[in-house]
Amino acid sequence: MSRVLAITNQKGGVGKTTSAVNLAAGLAQLEKKVLLIDLDPQGNATMGCGVDKHSLGRSIYHMLLGHAELTDVRVSTEFGFDLLPANRELGGAEVELIEMEHREVRLRVALEDVRREYDFILIDCPPALNMLTLNGLVAADGVIIPMQCEYYALEGLTDLVNTLRKVRLALNPRIEIDGLLRTLYDPRSTLAQNVVAQLAQHFGDKVFKTVIPRNIRLAEAPSYGRPIFAYDKSSRGALAYLELATELNQRFGK
Repeated sequence: MSRVLAITNQKGGVGKTTSAVNLAAGLAQLEKKVLLIDLDPQGNATMGCGVDKHSLGRSIYHMLLGHAELTDVRVSTEFGFDLLPANRELGGAEVELIEMEHREVRLRVALEDVRREYDFILIDCPPALNMLTLNGLVAADGVIIPMQCEYYALEGLTDLVNTLRKVRLALNPRIEIDGLLRTLYDPRSTLAQNVVAQLAQHFGDKVFKTVIPRNIRLAEAPSYGRPIFAYDKSSRGALAYLELATELNQRFGK
């Protein structure tokens, strides 16, 4: 069975979608079978994989509402992994799901038939705690939390840990934090070093050894609809995400 990982942080601008896309591509570089799920109505992960969100016939919106099967929505990217794409239609699902039975488990149920096809399933969650994020957390075995090493990130992390505790008690007893990922990291910052020390103190080996640096090539790649490996595979950003994929595969790979 695949390892289903929700990539989430209620704070925006922490490199969540960048990490989802490039981790999927990095695992594909290691010849792992990967499904990336874009669960954010902004559709940035979809565009970052070279799929035009504006021309989608069917998206994850149709799957969650029961209007299409997962296999009808799934697309193969040119970068070696599969994608469940999203666009702004998905924002409507937030309202429509409220009226539906078993609304929190619809993604988990949809994944049951394909979990054996993949080594890893990555879910790019919205930067908010809403019904879409809840579906991602209920479907997941573990959570990866990208975060900047700054003061407010620690406050947000406390809120997210409390949220995961509630989800574990009420809806998904198997979910756990698989890793905290330090993103946009600047080693020259004293504050960043202090935050790293606090993370190590409280979370120990839950903190990934890999650190994602600030890197202009990482910032440029999405505008070309390409993961970093297809844009500049020799950049510091590409090397960091390949290192992260290797670390994750060593933890959970088969």
